[in-house]
Amino acid sequence: MDRLFTGSGVALVTPFLDGEVDWAALEQLVDLQLAGGTDALVPCGTTGEPSTLSSDEHDAVVKFVVERVAGRVPVIAGAGSNSTAAAATKANKMQDLGADGVLIVTPYYNKCTQNGLRQHFEAVADAVQVPVIMYNVPSRTGVNLAPHTAEQLSEHPNIWGLKEACGDLGQVQELFRRCRGKLPIYSGNDDQVYALLALGGDGVISVAANVAPKRMHELVQSYRDGQHEQALQLQEELAGLIDQLFTEVNPIPVKAALSMMGLIRDELRLPLTELSAKHRPSLKWELENLGLA
Repeated sequence: MDRLFTGSGVALVTPFLDGEVDWAALEQLVDLQLAGGTDALVPCGTTGEPSTLSSDEHDAVVKFVVERVAGRVPVIAGAGSNSTAAAATKANKMQDLGADGVLIVTPYYNKCTQNGLRQHFEAVADAVQVPVIMYNVPSRTGVNLAPHTAEQLSEHPNIWGLKEACGDLGQVQELFRRCRGKLPIYSGNDDQVYALLALGGDGVISVAANVAPKRMHELVQSYRDGQHEQALQLQEELAGLIDQLFTEVNPIPVKAALSMMGLIRDELRLPLTELSAKHRPSLKWELENLGLA
């Protein structure tokens, strides 16, 4: 079973400054991740606000991250779309820019069938040479990749993983029953990393890793080293922060957190807005409690 990475991948934010991509801040964020031991960088996924990036900006962000990382860890570029043809075109562009793999979300809004999902992922995987990691996040897309469909897709030689964020541990258990040993599975929910590792997962693609890269890396590494109690302790240590990072829709809180840490401007593009005042004190407290701000 081929893998792009094991461990903690970061769902990287895209920093903005006065309406433009903040390249100096992005460089600092990439360096922070590499110094923290992050095992893969995922630019232009959901946390990177790809829906409000222009096509040129999307390409430029991925190119910048690829060049800054310089082969030290895999770069897995977001390339999803609710149009299969558009996703395939975008995935090819990410490949041309030097990405080591692409993250392809289930097509949103269309609400296609399981057969449609299977054909969508197969078509994108057929269109590129770099590996594809599928992304299931039904709370955002309105469609759920069923375990039996994931099992069928695991047979495709160019599909190398699944970021699972359904949040339903019953479904996740069925997914592992069908796909364990056939398909690398990464947690898409930071509060369920330990649970997915215990079922046989390969790691996480994490929002919290933006602000706590070292701890998230250590959580996964500890479990893989057989230090399960230490991994559980780290999961519990991060629980308060993770809760605060999802009081409002991602990436609103994580951008506020990075701003509190002095790393980026707290700036998003509409329709996303800044974190509300009522959630700021508790987020700040969690950062300070962990020694992050």
